[in-house]
Amino acid sequence: MINVTKTFLPPLEEYSKFIQRAWDNEWLTNRGELVLELEEKLKAYLGVSNIIVTNNGTIPLQIALKLLGNQGEIITTPFSYVATTASIVWENCTPVFVDIDPEYLTIDEKKIEAGITAKTTAILATHVFGNPCNVVAIESIAKKHHLKVIYDAAHGFGVKFNNKSIFDYGDVSTCSFHATKLFHTGEGGAILTNNQDLHHKLYYSHNFGHNGPLKFHGLGINGKMSELQAAMGLSVFPYIHKIVSERKKIVDYYNANLNLKKIQTLKIRPNSRWNYSYYPVIFDTEQQLLKVQKVLNEHNIFPRRYFYPSLNTIEYTKGVEMPISESIASRIVCLPLYVDLQLKTLEKIVLLINNNLC
Repeated sequence: MINVTKTFLPPLEEYSKFIQRAWDNEWLTNRGELVLELEEKLKAYLGVSNIIVTNNGTIPLQIALKLLGNQGEIITTPFSYVATTASIVWENCTPVFVDIDPEYLTIDEKKIEAGITAKTTAILATHVFGNPCNVVAIESIAKKHHLKVIYDAAHGFGVKFNNKSIFDYGDVSTCSFHATKLFHTGEGGAILTNNQDLHHKLYYSHNFGHNGPLKFHGLGINGKMSELQAAMGLSVFPYIHKIVSERKKIVDYYNANLNLKKIQTLKIRPNSRWNYSYYPVIFDTEQQLLKVQKVLNEHNIFPRRYFYPSLNTIEYTKGVEMPISESIASRIVCLPLYVDLQLKTLEKIVLLINNNLC
């Protein structure tokens, strides 16, 4: 079976060495030495000043919204994973959707100001498939209207824009280290900010609010990463260059061999260093997508419909129309992309797609 992705697993003996350290320390959680080591390695690799690793990629969104959302209206995108909108609603804020750019697939910055009201407190935008939002325009809008900016950078590991880490933009950025991501800790994530005061609040918020063992800075939740998760991250980390390189080769193959006159691919924003996290293709119609998907499935190949449905249509949102997002969501599918995906399989995928585009 060829799925849309496959978890990269380092050699078991390398993972076991890190697990042995946790056993020897008799320390499995509460920010042990493996978590601290992972954070230092990630800061150096990503070129960021602060990072807090977490137990999953959704809790950072919830913490950021708890601190910055103030139960207000949050300008956001309808084209993202459900966690983006669910976190807004979960934190008693109100999502206000803004449609997306039809080529970059990120929130359309030209439409943001029309959605701002006296109740707006923040913008929560997604770097879709690791493709940067127009961060310059969003920063300008946020400053003009005195809004906070949170970036859902679940797919943004290693991405740069204007030679800076994508995590350096906005008030807070979040990332996912889920097993499906190019860098992973099995399950996990991270929350990042350049603001030291805000970093302090984010830190104690992910640790029950603790200020030492007996005192508290304020309200918190359990967002801590375990030593077992950090062990996975530390054993995957040495392979990150290989992972990105191998994924790039697959993306290059798709670009060179798919019939791009009949399908649309993701347009990467200029001045970006992308990470090859996904390979989405957009068909002319949903019927065409379903036809191709059926043929691929019959050959034991299973792409995935990211992100479907458009989030403005799910049951706990108000159902406002977002024509571009709804259209793209109905016609987009991500093709298999992972380390060790064989050339003969790529050839079959491309042939099956190209032969069924009519």
